Amino acid sequence: MATGFFRRFTKRFFLIINSIFCGAFLLACLVPLLNPVSWWWMGFLGIMLPYLALALVLWILFWWVLKPKLSLLSIVCLLIGYKQIGVLIAMNAPSSFEATKNNPNTIRIANWNVRSFLGISTNKEKQRLSRTEIADALKRVNADVLCLQEFNHSYTKSYINNLALFSSTFPYSYFSKDFKRDGGTYASGCIIFSKYPIIDTGKTKYPGKFAESIIYADVVKGPDTIRVYTTHLLSFRFNNADYEGIDKVKDDPESIAASKNIIRKMKRAFTGRGAQADIAKKEISSSPYPSVLTGDFNDVPNSYTYFTLKGVRKDAFLQQGLGIGRTYISLAPTLRIDYILPDRVFDVIQFDMIDEDLSDHLLLVADLQLKK
Repeated sequence: MATGFFRRFTKRFFLIINSIFCGAFLLACLVPLLNPVSWWWMGFLGIMLPYLALALVLWILFWWVLKPKLSLLSIVCLLIGYKQIGVLIAMNAPSSFEATKNNPNTIRIANWNVRSFLGISTNKEKQRLSRTEIADALKRVNADVLCLQEFNHSYTKSYINNLALFSSTFPYSYFSKDFKRDGGTYASGCIIFSKYPIIDTGKTKYPGKFAESIIYADVVKGPDTIRVYTTHLLSFRFNNADYEGIDKVKDDPESIAASKNIIRKMKRAFTGRGAQADIAKKEISSSPYPSVLTGDFNDVPNSYTYFTLKGVRKDAFLQQGLGIGRTYISLAPTLRIDYILPDRVFDVIQFDMIDEDLSDHLLLVADLQLKK
């Protein structure tokens, strides 16, 4: 009798724990539908979704061994959340990126957060060298259009004359100049470089003191005009003290002071990006031309930001990539926060993610072709 009671208790206990994971996963699946301006706390669940999905897979294996029919609980939940899982993992055949452009009908677009050309070293001498190394890396990918975030330039200081690094290869450009100092002689923000003529440009500023903007450039390639957008959405703005706080929370979950500061910054970022995503969606929906949206969204695929901006667009990574596709090298192995999202009138011919070890973000490259 004691053995029977123990078995029933154990089964019920594990089933309750499994149900809690299922509930958390299904709640996380609602994240793309709820604007974080009002539902900011759901953003935490969005970040956790890959881990919740993995937990359900482990629960399936667990019950499959002990009582197969109980594995249906997790299976049904995963089927319900297939759209959210579908944007996490690219399942294409492994392939190598062809650096040589053999098809004249394609346009190659590169996107990279260049981290103010500082590189990832704390050594001042290496930081000075990183600007030319970053420029050389971008030239090697042989892109037609570059979309860069955290680009900076000085009109008076030669060691920050970053426009000159690209002007000979890319004669056309549009710079957002979101942040200025030194009487306007120094500026930073997003920039679009192009080998092809740019016939029009535009900028929509996001509200807020530290906000940037979404910009576009109308690029003419042969008979086609393509509108290229790029943007840099609000980040968590973690500093070294915050990263130390995150480590402290990992070691001591009851570290209240560190937790409060981290949560405060994350709340501000979640709500800010929700508002920015709505503004950017309105802007890109007004394009009179086939368009490509690029940028550092600072948000994961299972987020309101991503689903709002992607809409019916293609995701170049999902079309031709493989795996989870991490684009940000800090904090967690599941942070895909940088994107190339073309209209559905484009075919994604090939795609690559390159770690040049020169930024905390990976360089994205995609060859796109307009359907005729």
